[in-house]
This record gives sequence, structure tokens and C-alpha cells, in this order.
Amino acid sequence: MTYDKVQHLIINSPYEKPDKHLKYDRNERKFELVEGRRPAGYTIASEHSEKFDDPGFFVELPDVNKIRARVDKWRDSGYPGITKVTKELLDYWKKPDRERKLFFCQLEAIETLIWFIEAPDTEKQGIKLEGDGGNIERLCSKMATGTGKTVVMAMLIAWQIINKMTYRQDTRFSKDILVVSPGLTVRNRLQVLSPTASEGSNYYIEFDLIPSGMYDKLRGGHVKIINWHLLEWETEDQVKRKKSVDKRGVKSDESYAREVLGELKDAKNIIVINDEAHHAWRFNPEALGKYVRQRDMKDSANESTVWIGGLDKINNVRNIMRCFDFTATPFLPSGKTADEDSLFGWIVSDFGLNEAIESGLVKTPRVVVRDDGTPNAKTMKSKFYHIYVDPKVKSNLNQAEGKEVPLPDLVTKAYYFLGLDWLETLKLWENSAETPPVMISVCNRTETAARVKFSLDKGKIMIKELQNPDATLQIDTKVLNEAESGLNVKGGASKKTMAEELREKVDTVGQKGHPGEKIQHVISVGMLSEGWDAKTVTHIMGLRAFTSQLLCEQVVGRGLRRTSYDVNKETGLFEPEYVNVFGVPFTFLPHEGEGVGPEGGIPPPPPTPKTRVHVDDDKKKFELTWPNVLRINHTYTPRLKIDLDKVQELQLNPEDTPLKAELAQIIEGKPDVTKELKVIDLSNNQVEKLITSLRKQRLIFEAARDVFDQMQPSWPGSKEYLIAQLIRIVEAFLDSDKLVIQSESYRENLKKRLLILLNMNKIVQHLFSAIRAENTEKLVPIFDKEMPIKSTGKMITWYTSKPCELTNKSHISHVVYDSAWEASESYELENNGAILSWVKNDHLGFVISYLYKGVVHSYYPDFLIKLSNGKMLVLEVKGIDDEKNRTKRTALKEWIDAVNSDGRFGPWESDVSFRPSDIKDIIRRHMVG
Repeated sequence: MTYDKVQHLIINSPYEKPDKHLKYDRNERKFELVEGRRPAGYTIASEHSEKFDDPGFFVELPDVNKIRARVDKWRDSGYPGITKVTKELLDYWKKPDRERKLFFCQLEAIETLIWFIEAPDTEKQGIKLEGDGGNIERLCSKMATGTGKTVVMAMLIAWQIINKMTYRQDTRFSKDILVVSPGLTVRNRLQVLSPTASEGSNYYIEFDLIPSGMYDKLRGGHVKIINWHLLEWETEDQVKRKKSVDKRGVKSDESYAREVLGELKDAKNIIVINDEAHHAWRFNPEALGKYVRQRDMKDSANESTVWIGGLDKINNVRNIMRCFDFTATPFLPSGKTADEDSLFGWIVSDFGLNEAIESGLVKTPRVVVRDDGTPNAKTMKSKFYHIYVDPKVKSNLNQAEGKEVPLPDLVTKAYYFLGLDWLETLKLWENSAETPPVMISVCNRTETAARVKFSLDKGKIMIKELQNPDATLQIDTKVLNEAESGLNVKGGASKKTMAEELREKVDTVGQKGHPGEKIQHVISVGMLSEGWDAKTVTHIMGLRAFTSQLLCEQVVGRGLRRTSYDVNKETGLFEPEYVNVFGVPFTFLPHEGEGVGPEGGIPPPPPTPKTRVHVDDDKKKFELTWPNVLRINHTYTPRLKIDLDKVQELQLNPEDTPLKAELAQIIEGKPDVTKELKVIDLSNNQVEKLITSLRKQRLIFEAARDVFDQMQPSWPGSKEYLIAQLIRIVEAFLDSDKLVIQSESYRENLKKRLLILLNMNKIVQHLFSAIRAENTEKLVPIFDKEMPIKSTGKMITWYTSKPCELTNKSHISHVVYDSAWEASESYELENNGAILSWVKNDHLGFVISYLYKGVVHSYYPDFLIKLSNGKMLVLEVKGIDDEKNRTKRTALKEWIDAVNSDGRFGPWESDVSFRPSDIKDIIRRHMVG
């Protein structure tokens, strides 16, 4: 086989041991086809690397590679040492004439577990697995998402129970199995593991895992399937804090075990299967400083403590023979850098994502590698590759905005690319699929998810097929988590019903005849339920930070399950299926810190001393307060006017508006650009047909409607009259020389309309700002109802290594300097007799939103100053003046005018310092003015 002839990454049969793999050649900057199996292990990027061509370095799993070789030899020798029952099961699973053949990775996983338990001890010399620090033996099978680990669990249960029912004195086996899952979704799916499950929902029957003569023995065992939440128990402190009349003490381990185990309450010598076992790690105190400050890790630490702690309590009174762990990502927080120490030390087999892709067992991820716009200046990658790290996007998506607030331009453009490609898939599936292809959007916060749904539902993104509220599912993560636990949902019966309905709809996305069958877009803040197995996911949009490869794998893993397992009769391989990914940097990422390389650890330098910056309660008299203004409403003149001569130019630059993007298949954490690239071209004629009408009048109407949406809450007159005036203004602006397109080729009819469409939000915000400036009669500040007033006393303590000095006339202990200029100005503020109190606006949250070139930005003025004449002065320090800074000052002036018109906060003024020496003149001017 010649590499150049392979146009996709599937190079191995799913039913045979992989005998070749793709390896990156850094010098050639392409992959080569290498004979032999891919070694067990994983790749970490070189430190600080952000380039696609970084080869990284490979971290081997030496014990797994040793075990692989020994299991291969043991298999070839006819499995010496195993029982007759085990031999019969293995022969049955490997029958060449099976109608439903098992994957190699499934057979290897169960063979390895059997080898570990049944092979002679001489086979295992030199293999010493690390435990988790507890008293329960654990064995982990690492299997990529979508490779069929539930089937392996069924094989494991059959192997254990049938052996125990046949050889009742053999202590290597048990007929009592406890399966622990990470939530109700997975627990419900795992009901297929019950030996007594009915046909159609029984894996032993569906996958033909048991010879007919063994079914009675299988049914003689007991399989209890629970979600980890049922392992929760009350500690002594929790019992003491209880306010109820029930003052019984902490349950004994015996009572606890009987309650959790239910029908297994009298069983001893139990086998435990942990599904998604990366949740079940024994808490490491060394990880405290690094991890548990993060809320996600606090939740994870609590879950793992309950999970493992509950098993410990059961082990104390029932004896857990061993735990069999299954997970695609067996990492645990170690408090160290991202080296092999953060992997489970008890992994015995590994069939990772790269092998799964090369065997065709999962969809192949494709990520954006380049487009015809300006790339990220730091990484030189397409801005669509990791959308959230764009400064404008990050700032915008981290504001707790209402759902009506337009999405950032880059996000809107990304949805046009991904949405139109999804639409092509929808049309391809129309005659062959019973349910639609599904797009997933993973957002950074609930407000962002609401903005995405609102933008699609209201047609702000003009793809009519996505403008379907009934087919778009926005997941309330908190409600879903409550439903997943199966515990009491706060809010009564109706809230519980809503949570159950949400979970059922999420669980059945892509399933004909179920509540989720028509869903085509799932918008979530979390990663969706683990075990979520929608096979119809074709597109993924990431709108959050992705700081680890584990997080990337978890998100992309939600879209990896195949729709078809038909083998191409000519090649013997699966046909490729793809999931197209925007915004998730699905490549191995740079590790954190030092000490991860092949040469071993380098001791980190001592930490830089940091200063504690805090509210000084002894200086309460210097406290400053300010109104917490969410927005400023404008009362408009009844008849709108706009002088185009006064309107600033708006430039639309093609380099900021890509029309073509290329996606490459990912293997070993790098895109393979030598293979056929997926091209999404918004400027070709086919895409023009897919967009809902790009006629000029439609664009004018859509722009006018979006301006209308922002103006109507404050408009006193007829809504129809307002929209008519806006249509006239928008048309005049689009036809004027104030809309500047910086490329002749983009002035062509189609490209110009596409450019306008993709920059609609920028045009709307630009026009809205101009209309508002010329037609406002009155400014009305709208305050945050929960916190209408902010103050220096609310600042959270923080630490800095920057230069700083103690203050005398500020409520905050120190002033932190970002420049020598600030140090000079701070000295004057401390010593000027006209100043009663002052503070640098650092970590205070005094922020003003402003529009610049159609994009919403946040502006943090430098100083707040209380003058002895009672005025509050907002002071900005600025060395160079430009258009953007003048726009900031216009927004600040509007804020001050609105606050002064309210009249309840005293007089406010603002000024700007252009050189250190002018601060005295500024203070004098505001004292006498």
C-alpha cells in the first residue's frame, strides 16, 4: 500500500490486530505509513509549542506494551492456564463465521483481563502495576470513545458469572457484580448488561455473546447497576448540622452496604465494574493547591471522594475482589505536571483514539487548518481553530449579556461556515436518514448559550433550516445534572418532571420514534452527559476555552460514534465518516510547566514574591462608590434623521471576513494536509442557493430589523413608522461611500452581498451608534437590580508581583503600577490637597461598554477620584490619542451624562491625562469648573 493513494486515515481492519500506523515526519512535514502496531502511549507537545508541525514527544506506557507482547504470545500458544469455560467463551467470541463479528479491540481488552486473572504467574513476572493507594485491586482497560466498551463489560460479566457458577470454589471469580456509572443516562444504557433483560435490550443476545447452553448459568448470577450518586453517605459533621428531629448517628458500614447493594445485600466477594472510571480517583492531597481552587475540580474531587469512599465502605464489610475500570481518558489530578504520573497506574490495555481512527471505529475529526482571512497573529492558525482565544470574542462572551445581545462577528461568521456545511449534510441525508444530522455547540456560560439560540431562532444568522426553535435544544446544565443524579430536584414535582423530560430528550437525540428524534442542534454549557451516544453528530462548535487535550477529547468524543458499520467489500475496511469541528483545538497541547520531557524533571524556580492587595478596613473613610449601570436607555426624537456626512466610515476588509475554509483530518494530534481537505466555500454558486435570499432588499430589511430590535424598547411612537424610517436610513448607508469595501474583487455582486451578510452585526452596531448619537433626547441609566451600587469595599483580595506602593488616601491597601507614568500620577493623587480619596480601577469592576467599528468592547477607566468640592472625577491616562480612544471617551461622557441626569449620585465629570505633568492642571480645572 502506498501512502499517497490513501485519501483517508482508515488503514486497518476493525476486526484484525492493527499492523500499520501513521507517523509524523517533522522534516517532510507529513505522515508516513509505518509497518507495525502503534505503541501504547500518548503524545505531549513540546513546551510552549502552538504549531501544527510540532512533533511533540511520545510518552510510552511501558507496562501496557509489555503486557501486549505477552498476551500476543499467550494467545498464539492457545491460552495456557485458563478454565474450560473461559476457553469455550473465547472460542465462541472468535468464531470466524460469526454473523456479528467482534472488534479486535474488544477481544484484546477481554483477553488481557483474562490473562491477568487466569494465566500462570510466570507469565506476569516483571509486571507490577501501581494501585490507587487503597485496599482494592484495580485493573483499567483504556478504550477510546465509540470502540464498544459496553460489549466488553458484558463479556467480562459472562466470563465471571459462568465460571463462578461452574467452579464454585474458585476464588478468582464472582457471581455478584456491582456496576457503577457516572449518571442516570449511562446507568439506563447499561441495563443491557442485566442477564435477565428482555430481548432487544440485552447485549448477550444482541451480540451473541453466550453459547446457548450457558444461559442458565449466566442467569444464576446477579448484576446490580447504579449511578455513583447512590454511594453518597452522611459524615459525622453533616449529621451534627442536621436540623430535623431525626438525630440518628452516622450509618455503620454494614447498614450502608445493605442499603446500597439492595438485592446484593448479603453477597460477599463482589466484583465491581466502574464505567467512565476517570471519575473514580482517590483524592490526592498534593493536588489541593493546583486543582481544587477551580470549581470544576471541586465538583470532580467531591464525586471521586463519594465514588471511591463508598466502595471502600462496601469493601470493609463485603470484600470487593477487584475493580475493573473502563474509560477513554484514565487521567487523574496528581498535582504534578502533565506527565505519565497523571495517568492511572493500573492500566493493562490501551486502544486509544489514534488506533480507533486508523481502524475506522469512530468518525474522523476534521479541524479548520486555514482560511482566506487573516490568521491568529500568535499561532498563525485560522481564527476558527480556537475561536474563544480571539481577544474580542473572549471579552464579549465573558460578559453576562442578555440573550438579545448580538454574538461577536467571528462567532457569527463561524456559524455561517459550519451551519451551511451542516445544511449540505442535511440535504444529503434527506432520502437516506430518518433523523437529521446534529450540530453541537459547547458554550462558556449559560448567557452565551441563550445568545446562540436566540440568534438562530430569530434568524440573525440567515440559514432558515436552523431557524427552528423546536429542533434546537438548549440544555439547562444545572437541571440536567439534577436529573442525572436521580436525586431530589429542587423546585417540586413540575421541576422534576421538566428535568426528566429534558434528560429523556437529550438521551434520545437521533433516535427514531423518541422525544429527541427531530433535534438538529444541541446547545450546552457542559460537555453533555458522559455515555451520550448520539450517532448523528456531524458538526461541533466550541465557544469556550480549551486548556487541555483531555477537555478537547471529551468534547469531540461526543461526536465520534459512527452511524454505519458496513465494511467495504473491496478493501475490507470501514468507509470513513467525519465530524467537522470549529473552535475546539483538537491537537495535543503544550504541557504545563517543566519536568515533562524525556530527559526527566527540572526543578522549577522559586516563586516570585507577591504582594497582597486588599481592602484596608482601617481606611473605611476613603471608600468610593459608583452606580452599577447595566446599560443606558435612550429616548429618541419622534422623527429620525441622519446626516451621512457626519457618520464615520465603516471599512469591510476581506482579510477579516474569510469566505473559504479548509478542514483537515486529525491523527496524532496534527492535521494531515496531504490528504483530501474538506473545503467550505461560501462564495461558490451552490452555497448562494443554500442561503435564504441574498437579494439586496432582504439584506436591507434584515439590517433595519436588527437596529429596530435595539431601539424599540425606548421608542415612544409607532413601531411600523420606526421600521420604515430605519429601512430608508440603512439603504442610504449601504449605497453611500461611507461603507468602504477594501478590495475591488469583493465589490462584485455576490461577494459584496456575502461580505455585507457576514458583517451584518458590525454594520448594525455602526448604524445604531450613529442614529443614537444624532437622535437622542434623553438618557436613562438602567441599574443592576441585585447590586445597584458598587464600591471599593467589595473588591476581592488579590495578589501581584508587579511594582506597587502602599496608599494613604485610598480604601485599597496598595496601588499597583503598570507604568512609570502611573507611578508619577499616583504620587500626585496621594499628595494633592484637593483630593479627598482616590483609587486605581484595578480589580474593582468599574467598566463601561462602548461600540467601536461595530464591535462591543469593555472600557476600564484608570482612576476614580473624589474631590474636596464633592465632585467625582473619572480620569484616564493616555499617551497616544486615536479614534478608538476618542470613542471610549464618548461612551464615558454618555455614561456621566446619564448618571448626572439621574441626580442621585452627585456631580460626575471626566478627563484625560496626556502627559504626567498635566495632572495638577486637570485637578485645578475641575475644582473651579
